[in-house]
Amino acid sequence: MMRTRPLKVALLGCGVVGSEVARIMTTHAADLAARIGAPVELAGVAVRRPDRVREGIDPALVTTDATALVKRGDIDVVVEVIGGIEPARSLITTAFEYGASVVSANKALLAQDGAALHAAAEDHDADLYYEAAVAGAIPLIRPLRESLAGDKVNRVLGIVNGTTNFILDKMDSTGAGYQEALDEATALGYAEADPTADVEGFDAAAKAAILAGIAFHTRVRLDDVHREGMTEVTAADFAAAKRIGCTIKLLAICERAADGGSVTARVHPAMIPLTHPLASVRGAYNAVFVESDAAGQLMFYGPGAGGSPTASAVLGDLVAVCRNRLNGATGPGESAYAALPVSPMGDVVTRYHISLDVADKPGVLAQVATVFAEHGVSIDTVRQQGRQEGDGEASLVVVTHRASDAALGGTVEALRKLDTVRGVASIMRVEGE
Repeated sequence: MMRTRPLKVALLGCGVVGSEVARIMTTHAADLAARIGAPVELAGVAVRRPDRVREGIDPALVTTDATALVKRGDIDVVVEVIGGIEPARSLITTAFEYGASVVSANKALLAQDGAALHAAAEDHDADLYYEAAVAGAIPLIRPLRESLAGDKVNRVLGIVNGTTNFILDKMDSTGAGYQEALDEATALGYAEADPTADVEGFDAAAKAAILAGIAFHTRVRLDDVHREGMTEVTAADFAAAKRIGCTIKLLAICERAADGGSVTARVHPAMIPLTHPLASVRGAYNAVFVESDAAGQLMFYGPGAGGSPTASAVLGDLVAVCRNRLNGATGPGESAYAALPVSPMGDVVTRYHISLDVADKPGVLAQVATVFAEHGVSIDTVRQQGRQEGDGEASLVVVTHRASDAALGGTVEALRKLDTVRGVASIMRVEGE
């Protein structure tokens, strides 16, 4: 039988995502009630600008006092979609103290303070759900922490930022430069006026921290994630990638070491083979490739941002949390029992594509090969070509076998000291093989 007293929901934030959450709660009220076993009532909406017209939302529900809203004492679930660290962190912890569970889309806060928030939820017998914090509408967090709970996840490799994927896809498909592709992304609304969080990898790094923590049952904070942006990727890099059957993506990569004793988490541009499923992810879409012992290879694909897709993930969590509420139970909390150390970037082992500008004369290739050998980096292929007749320079492209990032760094430093090497044009990791 359905309970007649509604579960009360406080909504913190009513922007692109929050307004969609409110709309779906209203238009799908009967279906939500049937799925949960009780009606769900929007009890209040906290905003910064109360004078804005918000279609479909009773103005009497709107308040600028978010703290008072979460302190009411009759709120069952707080939905936080305001983002940032403060006041979101204080509001979430206050919500727990006053008896509410929380659904959040706040990747930055969870990557920085997820352990403390989980502890606060546990202390107050409350839920903390955040499917919408990573990859928008794509079901990813729940499969990792529930569906694969009996498996051992070894690697999570993904495109988790739609803005950067749109830009790189445009550069790949049209030959556009970085700035030209960014301008188009901005005009279409995919990129913010200040795109730094996206193009410098901060957004993807926060998501990588969350994914690594769940996948490896280990606390991984934002500071543990190695991060490189994509602003230096050029049309020449894409041309080089095509010559070896690859394209370039900004990837979030979370890996368990071969011996199982540590993990790494990193975000950076990388070449991936055109045969890899992630290579075909176009436009602003996201996709995450998961590798585990028993399940093997799994891929999750879909829209990774936007009001409706993100609201879909928020509402999915809301239904789960409300069901738990009715049953007097809580869902899965933090699982960090493995407590594996997070290794530095220097320990990461992968392949590399290095482009060098060198003197066009005999013996240069031998000198370069010697430097690679001295640092324990094995060469897979080498391609050399002259630039222009008589200019005395050539382009040398080296693709390595797998080597540690530290070894590659030492190699590049030594190459720069050679008189015959005029410059290191680009260094790109090769992943997904």
